[in-house]
Amino acid sequence: MTATTAAAERLHPSRRAPRARTGGPGERGPKVLEHVLGWTLVLVLALFVTRAGLM
Repeated sequence: MTATTAAAERLHPSRRAPRARTGGPGERGPKVLEHVLGWTLVLVLALFVTRAGLM
């Protein structure tokens, strides 16, 4: 291992370590449910905005 390679390993340890999970949805989760809930949230917000007279 050269000095340059060793310095790069110290500066960028994430190349070797797995990324930390943040608690978000998994990659293999139910994508349909996620999309339905997202669009439901969009519709509810649009309803509130129009009912409040903001548009």
